Amino acid sequence: MSVYEQFKQLHHQETPLLLSNAWDVASARVMQEKGVKAIATSSSAIADTLGYADGQNISFGELLHIIRRIVACVEVPVSADIEAGYASSTEDLLANIDLLVAAGVAGINLEDSAPSGTRTLLPADDLVKKISAIKSHLAAKGQNLFINARTDTFLLDIPGKLEETFIRARLYAQAGADGLFVPFIKDPADIEAVVSATTLPVNVLAMKGLAGIAELNTLGVKRISMGGSMYWAQKRALGQRLEQVIADGGFESVF
Repeated sequence: MSVYEQFKQLHHQETPLLLSNAWDVASARVMQEKGVKAIATSSSAIADTLGYADGQNISFGELLHIIRRIVACVEVPVSADIEAGYASSTEDLLANIDLLVAAGVAGINLEDSAPSGTRTLLPADDLVKKISAIKSHLAAKGQNLFINARTDTFLLDIPGKLEETFIRARLYAQAGADGLFVPFIKDPADIEAVVSATTLPVNVLAMKGLAGIAELNTLGVKRISMGGSMYWAQKRALGQRLEQVIADGGFESVF
């Protein structure tokens, strides 16, 4: 079974896939050791570790290096968050896809908003063209990637966000997407409505106030991404430990 098929199956099991997002090999290994069945990269976390703001400010080469190392050091499927594709043309996007396939990733996360400056929702057709181009390109080579189509309708809180999500879900599915990611959707009624409106497995983002895993399962959610939350929690914990060392005037709290 290909890594793509293995990863795809995890989106069609009885319980939601808990996808933990790594930022380096060490974090990915801990996630695997704790029983996570698949790992994704976090674009915001990786960017921050290298001193960049989120939003494709990191170069694709730097991102690819981290992705390669993670894939090489874990046994579970890995999905790469490539934001809007790190490309200014279809040709460049497909070149990036070839590098990711060669690296051994199982899937990608591809979003429909402009990542730099003031984030704005792009026309749905922009992502439709990217998904179609990737799927056609890979099919010609006998290859595949799980494309998780991320729509930022709720993240950007646009007017009529639920109805627009329905429209984009349909268009992205027709283009060949394997999954639908709706970050910042939180209300159970909205989640249930989106699940009912698409045949794609629906992915939500862990956030404060989100229902627990059991309830999300009841609502029909198939994938729960941690996003950058684990990274930011670890960064806060580091600061708290250092504060304790300074306050104590010693190092016992570390050990």
